[in-house]
Amino acid sequence: MISNETKIYQLLGLAARARKLTTGEELVVSEVRAQSAKLVILSEDASDNTNKKLSDKCNSYNVEKHVFGSREALGHAIGKESRVVLAVTDSGFAKKLSSLLNEL
Repeated sequence: MISNETKIYQLLGLAARARKLTTGEELVVSEVRAQSAKLVILSEDASDNTNKKLSDKCNSYNVEKHVFGSREALGHAIGKESRVVLAVTDSGFAKKLSSLLNEL
């Protein structure tokens, strides 16, 4: 049986290969502003400043935000260096990830 955490990382990898992910604080903020971000995932070890900035943006633009995983694990899942914040721009991926994240 595959754990939900593993499923989330696998789904993030799929979304990355499908080019439905945006990474990096400024790029994610602009995706949220453009209302093309469907879901934002922030690493557990993100700075307080980054956490507050993205929480405020997500609340004001009504975008779902979850805190999940370490920056190394998120980066590894999408085949890149460590990543602190990811925005999912596809509603299908966002819906599935949201349901898995809510189960945790």
